[in-house]
Amino acid sequence: MAQLKITLTRSAAHRLPKQRKIVKELGLARVNSSVIKPDNAATRGAIFQISHLVSVEEIKD
Repeated sequence: MAQLKITLTRSAAHRLPKQRKIVKELGLARVNSSVIKPDNAATRGAIFQISHLVSVEEIKD
């Protein structure tokens, strides 16, 4: 199963509350912080909502 490395590239400050909540729920705290999440529909949906704030890399096992 593939995984996704999600990196916060732009600040969530001054964004909509929904977008800030998604950033926090993904586990991203600061700019340039990264997390590895499973590649599933829920994760893809969250990334879609904040695609302008993050960069995504696919990690194959």
